[in-house]
This record gives sequence, C-alpha cells and structure tokens, in this order.
Amino acid sequence: MMDLSGVRQIQARIAEIEGQFAMPQQLPGADFAAKLRQEIDRGKNAAATHAAAETQHVQQSRAAAGAQAVGNAAQAGLANPALAHSIHQAAQKYGVDPKLVSAVAEVESGGRQDVVSPAGAVGVMQLMPETAAGLGVNPYDMESNVEGGAKYLREMLDTFDGDVKKAVAAYNAGPNAVKAYGGVPPYAETQNYVSSVLDIYR
Repeated sequence: MMDLSGVRQIQARIAEIEGQFAMPQQLPGADFAAKLRQEIDRGKNAAATHAAAETQHVQQSRAAAGAQAVGNAAQAGLANPALAHSIHQAAQKYGVDPKLVSAVAEVESGGRQDVVSPAGAVGVMQLMPETAAGLGVNPYDMESNVEGGAKYLREMLDTFDGDVKKAVAAYNAGPNAVKAYGGVPPYAETQNYVSSVLDIYR
C-alpha cells in the first residue's frame, strides 16, 4: 500500500500557508475563470463607453456644422436665425456649400423674403414663379424658396461640372447664356452679380 503521509503533510503545509496569507481555498482554475469573466465584463463596459463617446462625438459634430452654417450666414449679412437654419438645411439636402447659398441670398435679396424684383422674382433667392413651379417649391414661403434656390444652384453646378463661377452666372443669366458665351456673359448686370457673390463667398 502506498504511503500518503508525505503527501498529507505537504497538503497540510499548503493549507497552513494559505491560512497565513488569507488565500481562499478553492478549486484549481476557479480563480482564473473568475478573472476571465471580470475581463470580459470590463471589455463590454469599455465597448459601451466607446460607443457612447462615438455617438456624442457625432452629435457634437452635427451641432458644430449647424452652428458653422449659422455663422456663415451671419457673415454674409444674414442675421435672421430662421433664414440661416433654412439655408443650412437646404444646402445639406442638395450638397451645396451653405456659404454659397448665403452669398446668393445676400446678393439677390439681402436675405429678405418680402423683396420682389421688377421682373417678378420673389423673395430671398429671387425665384421667378415659373422657375419655382418647375422646382416644385412655393416661392412665397421662405423655407421653400430657399430650398428651391439651393436646388437650382445644385442643378447649375452639375450642368457646369462644379464650376462655381459659371453656376453663379447661370443662376443670374440662365444656363443657355453661359453656354453660348463659354463663361460669364458680357452683361454688366451678370458680371457685377458674379463678382458680388464670389466676393462674399470667398
């Protein structure tokens, strides 16, 4: 029969040492499993914290973009917060720089909805009623008017391959005139208009 007395003595000594150092007596591997679970929980909490931080960053970025658009509109002489908001929304919807929309609005009407040109162009970005109808907007409503103007600017930018100068000229004189002259038409009104818009835009 095997003599286990030596083994028992070693076990007793281990138990004594564990007792001295307040080490818990538990199954081998139990401590590792507990630590593993702790690390897993810590990883989940870190992931949740990271996701929350990312969400907050996105929200802050959007808020900053909105504030920047309002600031851009104010720099262009548009002090009306509702107008600045409409410009930001329309510019974002159609992928146009809000500074460009603001500049056109300032030169067209001074950012006022109650301005009607001698030719009959209405409101902030001076849409002719037939142009507004083609764009599907109501020129007598400021928000709808700005949306129509931004949409038309987008169409002009697309027509002239992103050339801002030609697009602005086309907004004033029509795309056919710009195509006919290969650039800004030699009309004093259009040339002054383009210069004014680009001075504000830059």
